[in-house]
Amino acid sequence: MDENILGIIAGILTSVSMIPQLVKVLKEKNAEDLSWTMILVLISGLSLWVWYGFIKDELPIILSNAFAVIVNIILLICCMIYKKSK
Repeated sequence: MDENILGIIAGILTSVSMIPQLVKVLKEKNAEDLSWTMILVLISGLSLWVWYGFIKDELPIILSNAFAVIVNIILLICCMIYKKSK
């Protein structure tokens, strides 16, 4: 398999991996079971991948991880809105 195709498939799968969680949170308006720390660490790691993609001039890395950053920022915002204060 061509390495570019492999990278594109991997990027698509990892980019959309959090969409079901986001849909669930939006539908139920409940983010109690989500970890803020996990989301923040994930956003940080994905942002570093975007930076790495720019350094290596690799568009699939940039696009897939930038999309994932956006999805996870939306999820973080939902956490802020829907998490009940204890």
